[in-house]
Amino acid sequence: MKKKLKTVPKFRSEAEERAFWESHDTADYFDLSKAQRVRFPNLKLSTTAISLRLPQGLLDRIKIAANKRDVPYQSLIKVWLAEKVDTE
Repeated sequence: MKKKLKTVPKFRSEAEERAFWESHDTADYFDLSKAQRVRFPNLKLSTTAISLRLPQGLLDRIKIAANKRDVPYQSLIKVWLAEKVDTE
């Protein structure tokens, strides 16, 4: 016997919706057996710009390493930071 699904309420803001789903089970509102996998090929991760002061010599060495790998130096810094954080 299928259970009756609840109706998803209307939300006034994203924050209100987020709070709702943090305290409610989606299985009560959707038939998850009918869910389909989707792809978002153009979805970009949100990023935040930061200011980071580096000694010029260190920045030069990073740029050289990035040039050897044919990648932008800021991308290389992000990769190195992520690798270090993952090992901690």
